[in-house]
Amino acid sequence: MKKFFLMMISAMMILLLTTCSNSDAAVGDKSTTEEVSGKKNLVAYFSCTGNTKTLAQNVAGAIGADLYEIKPAVPYTSKDLDYQDETSRSTLEQRDENSRPALADKNLNMTQYETIIIAYPIWWGIEPKIIDTFVESYNFSGKTIIPVCTSGGSDIRASEDHLKNLVSSANWKRGKLFSRNASGTEIKSWFDGLK
Repeated sequence: MKKFFLMMISAMMILLLTTCSNSDAAVGDKSTTEEVSGKKNLVAYFSCTGNTKTLAQNVAGAIGADLYEIKPAVPYTSKDLDYQDETSRSTLEQRDENSRPALADKNLNMTQYETIIIAYPIWWGIEPKIIDTFVESYNFSGKTIIPVCTSGGSDIRASEDHLKNLVSSANWKRGKLFSRNASGTEIKSWFDGLK
Protein backbone atom coordinates (compact mmCIF):
# COMPACT_ATOMS: atom_id res chain seq x y z
CA MET A 1 0.00 0.00 0.00
CA LYS A 2 2.85 2.32 0.85
CA LYS A 3 4.41 1.58 -2.51
CA PHE A 4 1.14 2.46 -4.26
CA PHE A 5 0.89 5.85 -2.47
CA LEU A 6 4.52 6.67 -3.26
CA MET A 7 3.93 5.88 -6.93
CA MET A 8 0.80 8.07 -6.97
CA ILE A 9 2.60 10.98 -5.29
CA SER A 10 5.54 10.61 -7.70
CA ALA A 11 3.20 10.57 -10.70
CA MET A 12 1.36 13.65 -9.43
CA MET A 13 4.63 15.54 -8.89
CA ILE A 14 5.85 14.66 -12.39
CA LEU A 15 2.52 15.80 -13.83
CA LEU A 16 2.64 19.02 -11.80
CA LEU A 17 6.22 19.81 -12.84
CA THR A 18 5.42 19.13 -16.50
CA THR A 19 2.36 21.40 -16.35
CA CYS A 20 4.33 24.23 -14.70
CA SER A 21 7.11 23.85 -17.22
CA ASN A 22 4.67 24.06 -20.15
CA SER A 23 2.85 27.04 -18.70
CA ASP A 24 6.16 28.89 -18.18
CA ALA A 25 7.06 28.21 -21.79
CA ALA A 26 3.72 29.64 -22.93
CA VAL A 27 4.32 32.84 -20.96
CA GLY A 28 7.83 33.07 -22.35
CA ASP A 29 6.53 32.53 -25.87
CA LYS A 30 3.98 35.32 -25.42
CA SER A 31 6.55 37.90 -24.30
CA THR A 32 8.87 36.85 -27.11
CA THR A 33 6.02 37.30 -29.59
CA GLU A 34 5.31 40.79 -28.22
CA GLU A 35 8.99 41.71 -28.52
CA VAL A 36 9.16 40.43 -32.09
CA SER A 37 5.84 41.94 -33.20
CA GLY A 38 6.79 45.47 -32.19
CA LYS A 39 6.20 48.07 -29.57
CA LYS A 40 3.03 49.59 -28.21
CA ASN A 41 0.89 52.50 -29.35
CA LEU A 42 0.41 55.65 -27.28
CA VAL A 43 -2.22 58.38 -27.34
CA ALA A 44 -0.72 61.53 -25.78
CA TYR A 45 -3.30 64.25 -25.37
CA PHE A 46 -3.75 67.81 -24.15
CA SER A 47 -7.22 68.97 -23.15
CA CYS A 48 -8.54 71.90 -21.14
CA THR A 49 -12.29 71.61 -21.61
CA GLY A 50 -12.63 67.82 -21.87
CA ASN A 51 -13.46 67.59 -25.58
CA THR A 52 -10.03 66.36 -26.63
CA LYS A 53 -9.78 64.10 -23.57
CA THR A 54 -12.96 62.31 -24.67
CA LEU A 55 -11.58 61.91 -28.20
CA ALA A 56 -8.23 60.64 -26.85
CA GLN A 57 -9.97 58.06 -24.67
CA ASN A 58 -12.04 56.90 -27.66
CA VAL A 59 -8.92 56.62 -29.85
CA ALA A 60 -6.99 54.69 -27.19
CA GLY A 61 -9.90 52.32 -26.71
CA ALA A 62 -10.42 51.78 -30.43
CA ILE A 63 -6.80 50.93 -31.24
CA GLY A 64 -5.68 49.40 -27.94
CA ALA A 65 -3.21 52.15 -27.00
CA ASP A 66 -1.87 53.50 -23.73
CA LEU A 67 -3.13 56.94 -22.71
CA TYR A 68 -0.95 59.82 -21.47
CA GLU A 69 -2.11 63.31 -20.51
CA ILE A 70 0.15 66.21 -21.49
CA LYS A 71 -0.17 68.51 -18.47
CA PRO A 72 1.06 72.09 -18.21
CA ALA A 73 3.17 73.00 -15.16
CA VAL A 74 0.69 75.84 -14.61
CA PRO A 75 -2.86 74.64 -15.40
CA TYR A 76 -5.03 76.80 -17.64
CA THR A 77 -7.98 78.59 -16.06
CA SER A 78 -11.17 79.62 -17.84
CA LYS A 79 -9.80 83.19 -17.82
CA ASP A 80 -6.61 81.94 -19.54
CA LEU A 81 -8.78 80.47 -22.31
CA ASP A 82 -10.86 83.60 -22.96
CA TYR A 83 -10.53 83.96 -26.72
CA GLN A 84 -12.16 87.40 -26.62
CA ASP A 85 -9.49 88.80 -24.29
CA GLU A 86 -6.42 89.98 -26.22
CA THR A 87 -4.34 89.70 -23.04
CA SER A 88 -5.41 86.19 -22.01
CA ARG A 89 -2.66 83.63 -21.51
CA SER A 90 -3.68 81.45 -24.44
CA THR A 91 -3.96 84.42 -26.81
CA LEU A 92 -0.50 85.69 -25.88
CA GLU A 93 1.04 82.21 -26.17
CA GLN A 94 -0.49 81.52 -29.56
CA ARG A 95 0.76 84.84 -30.96
CA ASP A 96 4.34 84.16 -29.84
CA GLU A 97 6.06 81.67 -32.15
CA ASN A 98 8.71 81.04 -29.49
CA SER A 99 6.28 80.41 -26.65
CA ARG A 100 6.80 77.02 -25.00
CA PRO A 101 4.66 76.57 -21.86
CA ALA A 102 6.37 74.33 -19.32
CA LEU A 103 5.23 70.73 -18.90
CA ALA A 104 4.28 69.34 -15.49
CA ASP A 105 6.59 66.39 -16.20
CA LYS A 106 8.94 65.09 -18.87
CA ASN A 107 9.18 61.53 -17.54
CA LEU A 108 7.29 59.63 -20.23
CA ASN A 109 9.23 56.51 -21.25
CA MET A 110 8.99 57.02 -25.01
CA THR A 111 11.25 54.07 -25.87
CA GLN A 112 8.43 51.56 -25.37
CA TYR A 113 6.25 53.12 -28.06
CA GLU A 114 6.44 52.75 -31.81
CA THR A 115 3.41 54.83 -32.82
CA ILE A 116 2.36 58.00 -31.01
CA ILE A 117 -1.00 59.63 -31.67
CA ILE A 118 -0.93 63.23 -30.46
CA ALA A 119 -4.41 64.58 -29.67
CA TYR A 120 -5.03 68.29 -29.17
CA PRO A 121 -7.58 71.06 -29.71
CA ILE A 122 -7.03 73.69 -32.38
CA TRP A 123 -6.32 77.13 -30.94
CA TRP A 124 -6.17 80.09 -33.32
CA GLY A 125 -5.87 77.77 -36.32
CA ILE A 126 -2.97 75.63 -35.01
CA GLU A 127 -2.00 73.37 -32.12
CA PRO A 128 -1.61 74.86 -28.62
CA LYS A 129 1.99 75.86 -27.87
CA ILE A 130 2.22 73.23 -25.14
CA ILE A 131 2.08 70.61 -27.90
CA ASP A 132 5.20 72.24 -29.36
CA THR A 133 6.84 71.93 -25.93
CA PHE A 134 5.88 68.25 -25.80
CA VAL A 135 7.21 67.30 -29.24
CA GLU A 136 10.45 69.18 -28.63
CA SER A 137 10.95 67.45 -25.25
CA TYR A 138 11.28 63.88 -26.55
CA ASN A 139 13.23 61.99 -29.19
CA PHE A 140 10.82 60.82 -31.91
CA SER A 141 13.48 59.59 -34.35
CA GLY A 142 12.19 56.58 -36.25
CA LYS A 143 8.80 56.69 -34.55
CA THR A 144 5.47 57.13 -36.29
CA ILE A 145 3.50 60.21 -35.22
CA ILE A 146 -0.15 60.76 -36.10
CA PRO A 147 -1.92 63.98 -35.08
CA VAL A 148 -5.64 64.04 -34.29
CA CYS A 149 -7.56 67.05 -33.13
CA THR A 150 -10.84 68.62 -32.13
CA SER A 151 -11.87 72.02 -33.40
CA GLY A 152 -14.71 74.48 -33.45
CA GLY A 153 -14.13 75.25 -37.12
CA SER A 154 -10.46 75.08 -38.17
CA ASP A 155 -8.87 72.25 -40.14
CA ILE A 156 -5.94 70.12 -38.92
CA ARG A 157 -3.59 70.89 -41.85
CA ALA A 158 -1.83 74.03 -40.56
CA SER A 159 -1.07 72.40 -37.20
CA GLU A 160 0.04 69.19 -38.89
CA ASP A 161 2.48 71.05 -41.16
CA HIS A 162 3.81 73.08 -38.25
CA LEU A 163 4.44 69.98 -36.13
CA LYS A 164 6.18 68.19 -39.00
CA ASN A 165 8.61 71.11 -39.23
CA LEU A 166 9.36 70.85 -35.51
CA VAL A 167 10.01 67.09 -35.60
CA SER A 168 11.31 66.14 -39.02
CA SER A 169 13.01 62.95 -37.77
CA ALA A 170 9.69 61.16 -37.23
CA ASN A 171 7.62 59.19 -39.72
CA TRP A 172 4.47 61.32 -40.00
CA LYS A 173 1.12 59.88 -41.04
CA ARG A 174 -1.80 62.00 -42.24
CA GLY A 175 -3.77 63.29 -39.26
CA LYS A 176 -7.49 63.75 -38.86
CA LEU A 177 -9.97 66.15 -37.32
CA PHE A 178 -12.58 64.27 -35.30
CA SER A 179 -15.59 65.23 -33.26
CA ARG A 180 -15.00 64.44 -29.60
CA ASN A 181 -17.66 61.73 -29.76
CA ALA A 182 -16.21 59.92 -32.77
CA SER A 183 -17.19 56.26 -32.64
CA GLY A 184 -14.70 53.49 -32.07
CA THR A 185 -15.67 51.99 -35.44
CA GLU A 186 -14.92 55.26 -37.26
CA ILE A 187 -11.60 55.68 -35.46
CA LYS A 188 -10.49 52.06 -36.00
CA SER A 189 -11.40 52.21 -39.70
CA TRP A 190 -9.35 55.42 -40.12
CA PHE A 191 -6.38 54.05 -38.14
CA ASP A 192 -6.32 50.74 -40.04
CA GLY A 193 -6.44 52.68 -43.32
CA LEU A 194 -3.13 54.42 -42.46
CA LYS A 195 -1.12 51.18 -42.60
